[in-house]
Amino acid sequence: MRIEPEETYEIRNANRIDMARCGEILNDWIDETPWMPRVHSHEDVVRYHREFVYENSDVLVAETDDNEIHGFAATSTDAFVTGFYLATNARNKGLGQLMLERIKEENPAGLSLWTFVANSGAQNFYKRDGFKEVRRTDGDNEENLPDILFVWKPDGATA
Repeated sequence: MRIEPEETYEIRNANRIDMARCGEILNDWIDETPWMPRVHSHEDVVRYHREFVYENSDVLVAETDDNEIHGFAATSTDAFVTGFYLATNARNKGLGQLMLERIKEENPAGLSLWTFVANSGAQNFYKRDGFKEVRRTDGDNEENLPDILFVWKPDGATA
């Protein structure tokens, strides 16, 4: 079942100025998620997005008519989704699906991503959209949290 977003969004390539807002969206998610440890300060997260993510990833943002960014997705050159977060007030309203469709269009050979085992909402979202679990770890990441590698291949492609 597809949910149409309640607001009108423009999905566009991010610019460096957008990256502070992307870092804020991730910081908000970390602060709102009880099982997620804070590994880096708020300032470090924003700086990392502005200096590293922007320079090393293809970043899309979802912006409303009032120029407010409500979500972002970062994809590496090897089609790994390295970040995909929505602002609190934009979740479960169809925006994630809209952004994921755009990411798939831009990566027609397939995508990979990691999500934490504790993030059942993200797992369900990706599974509904055709992603398959291919591997789990016991926490081989800086958060020391178990995670799952998911892969999406378009219809007819081999995994």
